[in-house]
Amino acid sequence: MSRFDMKGYLGFWGGKVEEFFEGYMQPHDPHTKNLMQAMRYSLFAGGKRIRPALVYSAYGIFEGYFDKVTPFASAVEMLHTYSLIHDDLPAMDDDDFRRGKPTNHKVFGEATAILAGDALLTKAFEIMCNKELNPDVTPEQMLEAAYKLADATGDKGMVGGQIADMEAEKGFFDAAAVDFIHTHKTSRLLAYSCELGAILGFGTEDDKKRLYEYGMRIGLAFQIVDDILDITSTTEELGKDVGSDVENGKATYPAVHGIDDSHRRAELLIEEALQIISVYGSTAEPCREIAKYIIERKN
Repeated sequence: MSRFDMKGYLGFWGGKVEEFFEGYMQPHDPHTKNLMQAMRYSLFAGGKRIRPALVYSAYGIFEGYFDKVTPFASAVEMLHTYSLIHDDLPAMDDDDFRRGKPTNHKVFGEATAILAGDALLTKAFEIMCNKELNPDVTPEQMLEAAYKLADATGDKGMVGGQIADMEAEKGFFDAAAVDFIHTHKTSRLLAYSCELGAILGFGTEDDKKRLYEYGMRIGLAFQIVDDILDITSTTEELGKDVGSDVENGKATYPAVHGIDDSHRRAELLIEEALQIISVYGSTAEPCREIAKYIIERKN
């Protein structure tokens, strides 16, 4: 059996969302031209496009009309990109490089970077709720998708994890704090991406819950691997600053559990994730391969 071409797979679905960005993200007024340039700069700065790929992969378990998914997969990537722009700001992680390129605020200034992130965040919901873009999506699906995205990324999700991460830098943190940070800051959006595929594919409530739980596990494993790579990799390999977690006293898995135990925990999470989606047979093969990729990746 031939090895699954993960690079080609991620590249294919990443190309789909980039085609959407190219068509949708065009300047519409000279007064906001610089803002659009800043938004496009980070959208087209590269990246693995794992979240869109998960949307497509989970959806593929139920249906095969993938063009229906593209606006939603693109919206998820826009929201993720906003979070990266803001994470990199001096008031947050203060990073100079992202995906091998200068971070947004280094190119456009802090004020424009903040506004570019704000605009990407709101545009994600604009796209999801646009009836003309989504003629095959029911109003009920739109509402559920938009509500659950807000829930996954606001104070009860990604933003909540971010503030907990920043608070942990001020002093003591334990294993429970690290779990909270990672599951909220990273896992919730990855889990949502998987659940979104079931929402758009008319999956049952059990399907949505199952794919959400799969996503939570691969999401936590993804962040644990990130923590490890920040210690063991190089700036050239990762395309972003390394060693900053230790330097800034970040709440990470290696800081609490050590590298070896952290890697074992990530492997166990991937095993659990694979077991959760075993009921779907061959239709979930891309989801299985993404889970394996997460534990094996080097950047």
